[in-house]
Amino acid sequence: MNKFLEAVANVFRIPDLRRRVLFTLGLLAIYRLGGHIPTPGIDALKLEQFFQSSAAGTVFGFMDLFSGGMFRRLTIFALGIMPYITASIILQLLTVVVPTLEKLQKEGELGRRKITQWTRYLTVGLSLMQSFGIATTLQASEGGFVLNPGLGFILMTMLTLTTGTAFIMWLGERISERGIGNGMSLIIFAGIVIGLPGAVEQIYTNVFVTRQWNALQLIIIILIMIAVVAFIVLVERGERRIPVQYAKRVVGRRVLGGQSTHLPLKVNAGGVIPVIFASSILTFPQTLAMVPVVKDNPWLSAMLAAIRHSEPLYVVLYVAAIMFFCFFYVSIIFNPNEAADNMRKYGGFVPGIRPGKNTAEFMNRILTRITVVGGMYLALLSLIPEIMISGVKLQNLPLMGNWIDASFPRWLLDGLGVTFYFGGTSLLIVVGVAMDTVNQVEAQLIMRHYEGFTPRAGRIRGRRSVF
Repeated sequence: MNKFLEAVANVFRIPDLRRRVLFTLGLLAIYRLGGHIPTPGIDALKLEQFFQSSAAGTVFGFMDLFSGGMFRRLTIFALGIMPYITASIILQLLTVVVPTLEKLQKEGELGRRKITQWTRYLTVGLSLMQSFGIATTLQASEGGFVLNPGLGFILMTMLTLTTGTAFIMWLGERISERGIGNGMSLIIFAGIVIGLPGAVEQIYTNVFVTRQWNALQLIIIILIMIAVVAFIVLVERGERRIPVQYAKRVVGRRVLGGQSTHLPLKVNAGGVIPVIFASSILTFPQTLAMVPVVKDNPWLSAMLAAIRHSEPLYVVLYVAAIMFFCFFYVSIIFNPNEAADNMRKYGGFVPGIRPGKNTAEFMNRILTRITVVGGMYLALLSLIPEIMISGVKLQNLPLMGNWIDASFPRWLLDGLGVTFYFGGTSLLIVVGVAMDTVNQVEAQLIMRHYEGFTPRAGRIRGRRSVF
């Protein structure tokens, strides 16, 4: 603990690192300040009441998660960073099928700058589309959310929300350039953790005020949360290292190669992207269920009710979607054939495996196995909060529903009644961003001959160092 506190103190002893940390905190404070400025012409109180009663599990609730609660109040930052994330994912997927983008990606820094510029343009376009849809939906609804309906309200909402998203994008890029950590990730991180004090207050109320939980339940919940966080850290650091040997080559009078290294393959190579894709797709049916035409149709409403949160069919589809997007995303970001060809060009080979096609097949087998493990990890991580909040409604299964309702424990069927603030997606983002930021700060410390946060981080030895 003393070493950790000493490392934190060292962060503020280094002028450059101190400036970076304070710059990052300052821009995040500006982001949170903008989250309290409302969009003109909106009855924020009615809109927030609507979100509390009807928007859970819909696209609106999903967007509200990533905006840190700003969407439910429709502030100037209501769209958050989601348009930028969507634009980045779209361009990343198009890189596989569009030769121009694939060529740009391989051109190094100049190509990446061009792709970043296109990402900005696409972000603005998506923001305009989303803000137009939000304005027209609010104006057409019967909740009385809009104070002065009309073309002026629509144009003002489009201008306000699009400008807010562009400003958030600028903040994220400045943090990445002059601060510490990935700016876009830190903005999402700040939006999620802002609700942590409220969650702690609610737990306190349930334990000491309303007495809904006893001390044993509180201890179990805390232990589960600690275990889940430790599990995330363990898997996120996990990787499969494929040994690679480079043959010796004689170039003139120099002997090159002859070294051993490894090719790391992460267990969770897709990160949180598969969970985001799966969650966003499964929120669309719940959004459609709010449309009056669908709500009034008995057959459609019954079908959509079968895939609501906590329903068995929803759980099955959710796990299947996560597994599918894990394989889909990994197939985009890593090509075994290309990796094997590059390895062969530089004289590298996997011991015991022939270069070329056999090496590609070997890497593909390993990648398939660890992707299955990564998908199961993401699915389990996403289902734990679901069970803690509302359980799995297995009693709604046909034929055996009554037997399950009488035999299975109530905590599994109805949940623990815990308002578990961090869902699977948000918890993975919070832990992943925190780990990445701490690693970057630790790298800055070690580079300047200071000790890191962890004992194994060590310290770079200077010329006069005797340790």
